[in-house]
Amino acid sequence: MARRFAQVDVFSGTPYLGNALAVVIDGEGLSTEDMQRIARWTNLSETTFLLPPGSPEADYRVRIFTPGQELPFAGHPTLGSAHAWLEAGGEPRAKGTVVQECGAGLVTVRITDDGLAFEAPPLIRSGPVEEELLGRVAAALGVERGDIVAAEWAASGPHWIGVLLRDAEQVLALRPGTVPQDVGVIGPYPEGSECAFEVRAFFPQNGATVEDPVTGSLNAALAQWLLRTGRARAPYVASQGTAIGRRGRVHVSADDEGRVWVGGAVTTCVTGGLIR
Repeated sequence: MARRFAQVDVFSGTPYLGNALAVVIDGEGLSTEDMQRIARWTNLSETTFLLPPGSPEADYRVRIFTPGQELPFAGHPTLGSAHAWLEAGGEPRAKGTVVQECGAGLVTVRITDDGLAFEAPPLIRSGPVEEELLGRVAAALGVERGDIVAAEWAASGPHWIGVLLRDAEQVLALRPGTVPQDVGVIGPYPEGSECAFEVRAFFPQNGATVEDPVTGSLNAALAQWLLRTGRARAPYVASQGTAIGRRGRVHVSADDEGRVWVGGAVTTCVTGGLIR
């Protein structure tokens, strides 16, 4: 019997303009080796497998795989998995809220007018970037060190270096060489624009630099940095993927308790069955 399967587009209300995710809805019974093999075959940045929850507080459990490894948490796989689970008939224990169990623990996902939003996990690393490393980052990005308005470690999973440039135009003009580290670059749009910021995510892979279309974990980390330092005001919308032909829209908000929420639309593009 085929396992239910979906491919969804995260952070875009228009199909094929966000970040794709493969979801195996019926993941029970697959071994870790099976899951890794399927993730290599889909060849997307992440593939997720939905399983019965182990925690009494969770609605479902998810395992998240890249083509090369398992991840404890990732942003766009969290939203895409919650969307696929709901669309497959999942009923949350609490109205308007989905609780996902993953390697990093329990993650709360809210159902909002803008789609779905996850609670940004606390930063596991922050603070200044070593000057020597920051110089190498500037060189890889093709900018002068003085063009960097601010920089800070911004790690809520992957260890991103957050780099703030003077404006979105400068961010879009980047043509990086090989970055030495995962680097998230952000620049503001003029006041009154549709989006407050343009974001780009670069990471080294096999001696080259890869750009991620739309990155939930990076936006969660950047938001906490920028809000804490007064460089952004919530709510705001960030654009990502423009330079590579995508149109990601990431909605960032903060509640009265200081929690940061990162969300956006999710669109189903493929449904069917996965044959073992």
